[in-house]
Amino acid sequence: MFYQIPSFLLDVIVGLLGGACLLRLYMQYHRVPFGNPLGRFVFAITDWIVLPLRRIVPAVKRWDLASAVAAWLLVMLKFLVLWALIGALGRWAILPLVSLIGLMQLAVSGLTALLIVYAVLSWVPNASSMLQDLIARLSEPLVRPLRRFIPLVGGVDLSPLAAIVLLQIGAIVLGSLMATVFGMGR
Repeated sequence: MFYQIPSFLLDVIVGLLGGACLLRLYMQYHRVPFGNPLGRFVFAITDWIVLPLRRIVPAVKRWDLASAVAAWLLVMLKFLVLWALIGALGRWAILPLVSLIGLMQLAVSGLTALLIVYAVLSWVPNASSMLQDLIARLSEPLVRPLRRFIPLVGGVDLSPLAAIVLLQIGAIVLGSLMATVFGMGR
C-alpha cells in the first residue's frame, strides 16, 4: 500500500504532464495550431519545463526536442522516486534506458487514447467540429497508411481499430523490453 499509492499518483501526474509534453511535440510536428482550448491547455501545463529546456535543447527541423526531453525527464523522475521508495537506487545505471522505454510506453498509451477518441467522435453526430477537426488532424497520420490495406466494411472504417491493435502489440514488445532491462540491472 505504501508503494501502490505513490506509484499510482506518480503515474497520473507524469502521465498528464509527460503526455502533455509529448502532445505538444506531436502537435508542433504536424503544425496543428495551438489557438484551440486543447493547445492552450497543453502550453499552460508544459511551459514551465519546456521553455527553460529550449535554451539548452534546440529544435531539429520540425521536432521540438525540448518537449521530448521534458517528457523523458519527468518519466525519469518518476522512476527515481519509485526506486527510492523501494530502496533500489543502486540500479541508477539503467535509469536512462528504463526511462526511455517508459517514455515510449507513455507515447503508445497517448496515441491509443487519441485513436479511441477519434473513433468515438466519428460516431457522435453533434460533437464539436473544432474538436473533431483537431483530433482528425492528429489521428490521420496514424490511420492513413492503413487505409491502403484495409477497405471499408459496410461503410465502417476499421483502420483506427487496426492502428490500436498495432499500438498494443508495440506496448507488449515495450513491456517485454522493460522486463529484460530490469533483469539486466540486477
